[in-house]
Amino acid sequence: MAESKKSATLTIDGQSYELPIYSPTAGPDVLDIRKLYAQSGVFTYDPGFTSTAACDSTITFIDGGKGELLHRGYPIDQLASKSHYLEVCYLLLYGELPSATELEIFEATITRHTMIHEQMHNFFRGFRRDAHPMAIMVGAVGAMAAFYHDSTDINDPHQREIASHRLIAKVPTIAAMAYKYSIGQPFVYPRNDLDYAANFLHMCFAVPAEEYVVDPILARAMDRIFTLHADHEQNASTSTVRLASSSGANPFACIAAGIACLWGPAHGGANQACLEMLKEIGTPDRIPEFIARAKDKDDPFRLMGFGHRVYKNFDPRATVMKQSADEVLDLLGVENNPILQVAKELEQAALNDPYFADKKLFPNVDFYSGIILEAMGFPTSMFTPVFALSRTVGWISQWKEQLADPQMKIGRPRQLYLGTAMRDYVDIENR
Repeated sequence: MAESKKSATLTIDGQSYELPIYSPTAGPDVLDIRKLYAQSGVFTYDPGFTSTAACDSTITFIDGGKGELLHRGYPIDQLASKSHYLEVCYLLLYGELPSATELEIFEATITRHTMIHEQMHNFFRGFRRDAHPMAIMVGAVGAMAAFYHDSTDINDPHQREIASHRLIAKVPTIAAMAYKYSIGQPFVYPRNDLDYAANFLHMCFAVPAEEYVVDPILARAMDRIFTLHADHEQNASTSTVRLASSSGANPFACIAAGIACLWGPAHGGANQACLEMLKEIGTPDRIPEFIARAKDKDDPFRLMGFGHRVYKNFDPRATVMKQSADEVLDLLGVENNPILQVAKELEQAALNDPYFADKKLFPNVDFYSGIILEAMGFPTSMFTPVFALSRTVGWISQWKEQLADPQMKIGRPRQLYLGTAMRDYVDIENR
C-alpha cells in the first residue's frame, strides 16, 4: 500500500473522522474507508462497486478518458503489434518482459502442459450434444481440481506456479474440445510442434480424415485476439476470481468462477451480440435504416460493437484488431458471407458519419474480434469461450497477486437493508 500523504475529514452528526488518501502511480486518488465503520458505525454505499477500489494492483491500468490500456506499464497496442500472447502471459505473471532464454523455457513449459488427463474426456460425454460450450468449460475447468491434486495447495508457491501453467496451457484444449463435442466431431489432441494460437486453431478445425495446415495469417489474428483480451483490470469476472480466491478456494475453482461470470451477456457476450446485430441487419442495403435507428433517441436499438463503457474516447485495442480483421478478410474474402459484407460496409458508414464521430462511437475490439471469429468459421457460441481462454492468464495473474498480498481478507460486501424490521412469528392458524 502506498504511503498516505494527505487526508479528508468526514463529519457525521457533529463528529469528525480523518480518512487517509492514497495517490496511485496513475489514476484518481483513493480514500481509505477501512476503519470508518469501526470508528463511526457507518457503511458506504456503492452499488456495483464502480467508485470503490477493492485492492491495490500492479498488473493492469486503464484510463478510459485517454483510451489507454497498460500491462505492467506497456501500452497494449505495442504489445499486440510487437509481441505475442505467451510473451504477454509471462509479463502479466512475472511483472517484466522475459529474456530470450526465459521466454523459450516458458513457452516449452506451457506446450508440455497442453494435454488434459485422459479421464477428463468422460466429463464431456456426460453433457448433452447441444450444451453451450461455456457450460462445458465451467464444469470442465472446475473439475480439474479433481485431477491435479498436486497443484491445489494455495499456500505452496511451487503448486501455485504449476497451477498457473496448467490453466494457461489446458484451457484452450478444453475450449476446443467443447467446440468439437458440440458439432459431433472427434477430439483433436494438441501438438507440441505448433505455437499457442496455431495449436488452438488446429484443435478446433482439424479432423482425422485429412491434414489441416493452419494459415499463419489466421494464427497471427488468433494470437492478437488472445493478447488483446488477456487482462482488463478489475472487471466483473476478475473481481469474481478475486472474491472466490479470498475464501481460500483452489485455483481451478476460482478460474471456473471467472468463466461463469464472463458467460453473462453484459460482460463476455459483446462480440456475440455484435454478430447477432449484423445478422439482424442482414444485407448492406439495410444499413442506412439501422444507422437512422441508432441516431433516434426514442428507438431502443443500439449499434453493438461501437463505443465502450470504459473507453470514453476510443478503444486502444481496436486499431490493432482492425488490422487483423482486414488481413483475415483479405485472405478469406467476404463475397460469400453476407454478415461480413454488412460488417465492412457498416464500419465505413459509421466512421464517415459525423454523428458517430461527435459521440466517439468508434468500432471497438468486440466489433473486430467478432468479424474475425466469424470469418474463421467459429459459431457465435464459441466467441465467449475464446474470450475466456484469452482472459485466463489475467485471472491467474490477479489471483497470484492477491494471494501474495498481506492485506488480503475474505471478501464481505455490506448492504443497505431496506426489508421489514424485526417482527414476531405468527402461528399458522392466526394468519
